[in-house]
Amino acid sequence: MEKDIVLLIQSKEKSFSKGQHRIARYITENADKAAFMTASKLGQKVGVSESTVVRFALELGFEGYPEMRRALQEMIRNRLTSVQRIEVAKTVIGERDTLAAILNSDMENILRTQNGLDRGRFDEAVEALLGAKHIYILGTRTSAALSMFMGFYFNLLFENVKVLYENTAGEIFEQLMRIGPGDVFVGISYPRYSKRTVKAVRFAKERGAAVLALTDAATSPIAEGADICLLARSDMVSFVDSLVAPLSLINALIVAVSERKPGVANTFTELEKVWNEYDVYAKNVD
Repeated sequence: MEKDIVLLIQSKEKSFSKGQHRIARYITENADKAAFMTASKLGQKVGVSESTVVRFALELGFEGYPEMRRALQEMIRNRLTSVQRIEVAKTVIGERDTLAAILNSDMENILRTQNGLDRGRFDEAVEALLGAKHIYILGTRTSAALSMFMGFYFNLLFENVKVLYENTAGEIFEQLMRIGPGDVFVGISYPRYSKRTVKAVRFAKERGAAVLALTDAATSPIAEGADICLLARSDMVSFVDSLVAPLSLINALIVAVSERKPGVANTFTELEKVWNEYDVYAKNVD
């Protein structure tokens, strides 16, 4: 996406007005800041009107400024350092209430995920998981929490689940040594993308396993090698990765699988007996 925007600007620059040239120069030199500015704020920064900024987005072929800004965000997300993320957060949140800003951002990400998700591919993912000989799940860095959550529930539903843990790169491939045809590898990665997950996706694919990628965009490095790719919107919140929408997608996968898998009620009946016998959960106390 980065090259596309640069090429768009270069291809259109001869037709730009003086004000649009200033916008183009600022975006080219300060993409990390421009990507999170409103049209009004970007206009103020370069000394043009808000309407000039909107016309600039239209000139590049976008439906409006919000679409151009999203494209810019996709362009720079994976290359921002943690320090740059903190600076971006200051720009985005500004004087607004932090709690409201973050909650509203997460709700928007869930809505955009719902509207953009391919339901046919979601059903394919569910069928692939139900028919898998073995299920391998890998998420590293912040995505490790997602893989552990998915693995916890899948281990209650299946006997053939292996959650891969990141210690060293070599150990991940040792854990994948027996993967092959009939197996499903679930790779989970969101910006900043993990090289280890990308390499593991390629390894699983080379061994003949089906690859299910859970990521944020079709341009994600793990999407290219996937048989099925499910996209959930993620976002940067300062140095913190917001993974609310990806977690919601995983929730949906778990529930959809449980609805189609025979014997789930019996499994949980047995589990309740075990939990009660060994006093796993706290009981209500008068």
